Amino acid sequence: MIQTVVKRDGRIVGFNEQKIMAAIRKAMLHTDKGEDERLLYQITDRIAQRGEDRMTVEQIQDLVEIELMKSSRKDVAQKYIAYRNQRSIARKAKTREIFLDIVNIKNNDVTRENANMNADTPAGMMMKFASETTKPFVDDYLLSEESREAVEHNYLHIHDKDYYPTKSLTCVQHPLDNILTCGFIAGHGASRPAKRIETASVLACISMECAQNEMHGGQAIPAFDFYMAPYVRLSYIEELKSLEELNGEDYRDLYDEPLMDYIKKPLDGLTGRERAQQHAINKTVGRVHQAMEAFIHNMNTIHSRGGNQVVFSSINYGTDTSAEGRCVMREILLSTYEGVGGGETAIFPIQIWKKKRGVNYLPEDRNFDLYQLACKVTARRFFPNFLNLDASFNQDADWRADDPKRYLHEVATMGCRTRVFENRFGPKTSIGRGNLSFSTINIVKLAIECMGIEDKQQRIDQFFAKLDNMLEVTAKQLDERFQFQKTAFAKQFPLLMKSLWIGADKLGPTDTVESVINQGTLGIGFIGLAECLVALVGKHHGESEEAQELGLRIVTYMRDRINDFCERYHHNYSVLATPAEGLAGRFTKRDRKEFGSIPGITDRDYYTNSNHVPVYYKCSARHKAEVEAPYHNLTRGGHIFYVEIDGDATHNPQVIMSVVDMMDRLDMGYGSVNHNRNRCMDCGYENAADNLDVCPKCGSKNIDKLQRITGYLVGTTDRWNSGKLAELHDRVTHIDHGVQDMFGSEQ
Repeated sequence: MIQTVVKRDGRIVGFNEQKIMAAIRKAMLHTDKGEDERLLYQITDRIAQRGEDRMTVEQIQDLVEIELMKSSRKDVAQKYIAYRNQRSIARKAKTREIFLDIVNIKNNDVTRENANMNADTPAGMMMKFASETTKPFVDDYLLSEESREAVEHNYLHIHDKDYYPTKSLTCVQHPLDNILTCGFIAGHGASRPAKRIETASVLACISMECAQNEMHGGQAIPAFDFYMAPYVRLSYIEELKSLEELNGEDYRDLYDEPLMDYIKKPLDGLTGRERAQQHAINKTVGRVHQAMEAFIHNMNTIHSRGGNQVVFSSINYGTDTSAEGRCVMREILLSTYEGVGGGETAIFPIQIWKKKRGVNYLPEDRNFDLYQLACKVTARRFFPNFLNLDASFNQDADWRADDPKRYLHEVATMGCRTRVFENRFGPKTSIGRGNLSFSTINIVKLAIECMGIEDKQQRIDQFFAKLDNMLEVTAKQLDERFQFQKTAFAKQFPLLMKSLWIGADKLGPTDTVESVINQGTLGIGFIGLAECLVALVGKHHGESEEAQELGLRIVTYMRDRINDFCERYHHNYSVLATPAEGLAGRFTKRDRKEFGSIPGITDRDYYTNSNHVPVYYKCSARHKAEVEAPYHNLTRGGHIFYVEIDGDATHNPQVIMSVVDMMDRLDMGYGSVNHNRNRCMDCGYENAADNLDVCPKCGSKNIDKLQRITGYLVGTTDRWNSGKLAELHDRVTHIDHGVQDMFGSEQ
């Protein structure tokens, strides 16, 4: 007698004779003679009684064929066999269709899942082949039944599922001082410690490139200015030594002499030691500028992940007040302003200015001039973004202005928005830590399923019950992934688990990573708060106070439950305002197929990212900020605020400063500005004209508008998926007339 069945994916389930009956009945109904109830039960009972204790699906189907062929209903046997063959072909056809789209470089949501990856190259194709075949393996063998059903029914998305079997982690903030002072082994041969700024710049690139091949998310440097500063001084000393050899003088007393700044000046009128010192400063500034140029160029050209994707890189800076740190910041900003190649805007690294009162925000602050320069660069080149260290949730009581390593107590972020700071299992810091993995809940679908409940309070109560259940499922799924990740050996991540992850220096090659990875975070994200609110109360949070109150209640509930999960599972869970790219359209398409087109909910090709006010809703920048600001404290796994500026912002850095002022007043954590930037795809020429159809440099009509997709830039919208392209088309500006509109009334 059959007791259990081994399914095609390897799962073992209890035997259910109803499935046999359903298959035979379906075959009978497709014949001229129709259904034969007696024969149906007779064959089903015979198979159930005569089968072995455990059988595979294929073995049971073979028995059904045999019994049907032995019966008087050969016509049913033929239909059953034909249907079985069709199902087998269909399973193969789905994979075949996906593969052919990749082979034929079709522009669709499979090949354009990640706008930072070129899936048209051979390496890109290989990655997509691997990705699309790995995901079903994860579904079949690595996910629990509960998680698999949540994914299958469009309630949950597991990010980077194709990397699940590799046990890799998402992202890390590089403690670059470890690399620069100790060197590292990245393959055949070792990299020696840095002794000058050029080497430090190259090692920073190599560190991020090597780590990118060990991880599925982004790479960031949390204190680029502090880490690079010592090598400015070493390069300066090197220049003095060259002058000693040339002039036959001894300048050793100048080696450690404090400098207020590294500023290029003419040598006219200078003599003796003063002239020598200024000459060394001039040469040092030139070298730092070239090193920063090289760093930016390398981060836009060095490929990782099999050679098809530049490193998803970010650098944080702004709070080093030393002359050397200021030199690094000034030259990285000037290099960014100039552009790369033919003057194009650099896509990477995502640059993040760490804004701090008493350091760089107020006119009397030491680095205020560099903050002004940062705003000027952002007005032309989109970067840097702005990280508000003064936000109540971004502060650390251990931070001191006179601490030379105060950066250890400063939050840093990934350019896409991922934030790691609080820590239940070690020091409160961003450095040497990152996100382990994250998953996103489709709160829109939960709300749609409650729309039929007429009583508003009952409708909302039912939504919270559904949300609570999905939070439980997601927390468990992330813990299951953690339990899988922790079994990896340190040697599987030769750079990450030797020189980068906090505590990893104590691991041997064959030690598992279990003892150190709990320093990282597990993110529970959400998407479509705006559409969720429309489903529940008829309006989104940008247009209704009632909706805003409910939105804050929803995300606060998520935060509170996730704090409970931290205690239950002993992990650093956090709420993430998901940076949805491919997911923005994927959730929507499946929900529209199930529920139809619902105005304000499923009638567009995307759901609004996380807690943002919808991109199509016309309002002032101030109103948008006031609505979104309270969510930043609740989403400590990561968040971002941005406004759209109409026209050319190049000569109006004051508007950037006004956005930062607004973030400061409203206790927001991280944000930036979008504005016009046209790019000729043939010659690289860029300008900020409202409508550019023909390149004034080469005459090409192949013009693309440089845009931010989910916190990072993409050089061409050709690589955007359909959902994000639809969102781009719908975007409206929040600042149409310059600074005076910033704090104006709603439009």
